[in-house]
Amino acid sequence: MKKIKLVNDTVSKKDIDYLIKWLKTYPRLTKGPITSELEQKFANKMGSKYSIFCNSGSSANLLMLQCLLEKKIVEKGSKVVVPALAWATDYSPVVQLGFEPILCDINLKDLSIDLDHFEKICSEQRPSVLVLVSVLGLVPDMEKITEICTKYDVALIEDNCESLGSASNRKLLGNFGLMSSFSTYFGHHISTIEGGFITTNDKEIYHNLLMIRNHGWDRDLDQKAKDALRNKWDIDSFNALYTFYFNGFNCRSTDLQAYIGLKQIDKIDSIIEKRNKNFFYYVDNIKKNMLQLEIRKNDFISNFAYPILSKRKDKIVKMLMDNNIEVRPLISGSIGNQPFYKKDYGKLELPNVTLVDKFGFYIPNHPDLEESDIKNISNLINGENT
Repeated sequence: MKKIKLVNDTVSKKDIDYLIKWLKTYPRLTKGPITSELEQKFANKMGSKYSIFCNSGSSANLLMLQCLLEKKIVEKGSKVVVPALAWATDYSPVVQLGFEPILCDINLKDLSIDLDHFEKICSEQRPSVLVLVSVLGLVPDMEKITEICTKYDVALIEDNCESLGSASNRKLLGNFGLMSSFSTYFGHHISTIEGGFITTNDKEIYHNLLMIRNHGWDRDLDQKAKDALRNKWDIDSFNALYTFYFNGFNCRSTDLQAYIGLKQIDKIDSIIEKRNKNFFYYVDNIKKNMLQLEIRKNDFISNFAYPILSKRKDKIVKMLMDNNIEVRPLISGSIGNQPFYKKDYGKLELPNVTLVDKFGFYIPNHPDLEESDIKNISNLINGENT
């Protein structure tokens, strides 16, 4: 029986041969000029001024929040809104860096934050930051979200790790907040094996991120920015080698991974087109889904995997697995039902995400998926092959 994988590797044999040829030139493998080349290429592709390559999308989330602290946009103890449907490392850095997390319920049209609940939180609790997660490539209502953030002076950062290439009203996700994170982990839209990016249009944030990613020193800055910092703190060029201006981390990636990434960026257009095509094929073929996904005019959905909500979840999941089709829980279910949350705050029940927690799962979507695969999966879910 043919196995239908949840994800497929986007690094091809040709890409490996390309890498081997480069390795035979005995290049520098740690972070260096290839990383800078990749960062510029990714920024150009995403329509942003700057990008920072790091070792994972999770680290990208950590760096963004630390940057808000270092830039004095927020203080420790500030309230940060995180969607109740998110990845663990959307939530964990909030706690690790001393913020107060507030979980926001989701909507069942695009699985991002419930706008009424978010505005209620803003009105009553006055949070400082929203970590917005675009789930599985689905497109949030960015116009209303940015409107609420502006109204209540909430800093917006985007987790776009599952949504590379998705767009709201023809504007790519990742260009609405102060910063946005992306993942290039195996099986994501593009892969550097392990890796992630942050994009931003703010030069000062960009410089801060470069330093925070790399211990807190100034080595990755341009000379003008280095001189300004060194003059401010009266640091000579020798002592600057081990001078640290921020509370930093070591979240660097390598030039080896960056070299893989250069070819991956060339594939983005074809990858997102196929994912979008597969998504609508699922929409047309799956008849029994409690989710009523909303596709707004001029939005583009670069779907990572297709979400299902069904009271027949257990039966369907078993049936898919029995037919050699990979299937997963719908991300984490509810963060409010995860052990790391419950041990600190107790279980939190929110209406919509609780439904996802009980009845949600997602099914494969990747560029190598064939229409016959989607038809087979859809028939199993619809009960036509049982």
